[in-house]
Amino acid sequence: MSRAVPISRARRVLLLGLLLSGFALLAGRSAQLQLLDGEFLQGQADARHLRVVQVPAHRGMITDRNGEPLAISTPVESVWANPRELVASRTDLARVASLLDLRVDRMQRLLGQRKDREFVYLRRHLAPDKAQRVADLEIPGIYLQQEYRRYYPAGEVTSHLIGFTNIDDHGQEGLELAYDNWLSGEPGAKRVVKDGRRHIVGNVENIRSAHPGKALALSIDRRIQYLAYRELKAAVKQHHARSGSIVVLDSRSGEVLALANQPAYNPNNRRHLNAASLRNRAITDVFEPGSTMKPFVVATALESGRYQPGTQIDTSPGLFQVGTYTIHDMHDYGVLDLTGVLRKSSNVAASKIALTLDPRQVWRDYSAAGFGVSTGSGFPGEADGYLADWRRWRDVERASLSYGYGLSVTCIQLAQAYSVLANDGYRVPVTLLRRGRPTVEKQAVFAPAVARTVRRMLEEVVKPGGTAPLAAVNGYRVAGKTGTVHKSEAGGYAKDRYVAVFAGLAPASDPRLVTVVVINEPSKDEHFGGQVAGPVFSRVMAGALRLLNISPDDVSLLQTRLPEAEGPA
Repeated sequence: MSRAVPISRARRVLLLGLLLSGFALLAGRSAQLQLLDGEFLQGQADARHLRVVQVPAHRGMITDRNGEPLAISTPVESVWANPRELVASRTDLARVASLLDLRVDRMQRLLGQRKDREFVYLRRHLAPDKAQRVADLEIPGIYLQQEYRRYYPAGEVTSHLIGFTNIDDHGQEGLELAYDNWLSGEPGAKRVVKDGRRHIVGNVENIRSAHPGKALALSIDRRIQYLAYRELKAAVKQHHARSGSIVVLDSRSGEVLALANQPAYNPNNRRHLNAASLRNRAITDVFEPGSTMKPFVVATALESGRYQPGTQIDTSPGLFQVGTYTIHDMHDYGVLDLTGVLRKSSNVAASKIALTLDPRQVWRDYSAAGFGVSTGSGFPGEADGYLADWRRWRDVERASLSYGYGLSVTCIQLAQAYSVLANDGYRVPVTLLRRGRPTVEKQAVFAPAVARTVRRMLEEVVKPGGTAPLAAVNGYRVAGKTGTVHKSEAGGYAKDRYVAVFAGLAPASDPRLVTVVVINEPSKDEHFGGQVAGPVFSRVMAGALRLLNISPDDVSLLQTRLPEAEGPA
């Protein structure tokens, strides 16, 4: 049995001294760290773990006039890497590359070229499920960042009007570009604590609040927009045309209710875009309007007081010589009154009228109606069209302008000009935004009586015997005019390439809508405005009138239906 060895007093004192010395050293070190070096160490910790991060702000929504979304921003994740921190095996890199649809050698090369940087994007705007799978790998040096991606619910139906943003959410085309400052959000900032893997483990303070972009309400009615797009696309395909445009305008407010073009593109998938499909042809492309100009020379003639609706013009034998230039009609129409001039679309009669009018007054009326000047829609790249100064007009220019050659217009310009006839002679500014106030400033162009008289004349165009019976709308009085234009080419005009146009308004008794249809280079078999553009006008106008609950004004049709509704007397 062993016996305990007593510890000497000296050894106890030594052990106690060592313990006390250790406590003293620890207390001293602690005091040094907390009191003397505390600020320095806190700064070092903050430098490693305290970060200021950006708080993303989403872009403002674009809606139609009824609040239906046309452009919205959705949260997405982007994957980035810090090459200085990234230490991963080729297997790990291969897994990341697979999720990001990248080749592993390309990703390695990208990281190697930027190894001196701390931030390199690997893939922007990932789908949420893929982003989560990348995060689940927990590879040091690879991180996620929240961003926003623009999405367009109507796709190609509104593509030319809305445009699109780039990957950094800045407007690149269309109204996204025109109103980029209005739509753009203002990012915020906050101070956070991150762990060693750069994950946020705590919020410290809010430095600056994020402010989302402001919403933009357009004048567009998505229902009418879809209808216009569908009918235009079908017509361009049916007639093997090169392109087409359509504008539907509320004549009273100047608001554009629909604007579409062909060919179009899908702003949600821009992998195979080409420059031709990006153009908003209704606003940026010009064409000679052809016979759709004749109502304006007739209006100026009536304004002059030298002509009355019943004034007779002899068009025989269907030819008219102006200097060395011969003006032709399709047929010898004989003697026509002003209504007949529009119903038969006589170039000869229009030319004879124009040559009797004061060229300065003709120019003033054309300019006041909006020809040769931008509509002021605010759309990027809008064309002004072209109308030469009256001082440069020779007789042949005065004549050719009367039937729409020698000047150029856009589809939206022509719609605005026809709204002058719809508004009893007043021009209303065009807008692509929903107007907050019910009335707008108007500019007088023609006397109200003159505008109403020309409207009545234009009703004959869509009746049997006119050039556009296919533009009629069942139950409504329609006023409109056809245009079939030879396309210009080097040295003159092409013999077999045309632009087919129809411009009209309804209900003619109290106009509410103006629609212009332009079909560029339809097939040679059917190329007249009444054949090609007229039916598109009819279908779109019929649908739009119904969608807006605008009452029919064709009294004769209503009278034939009343007995059926009421039964025998």
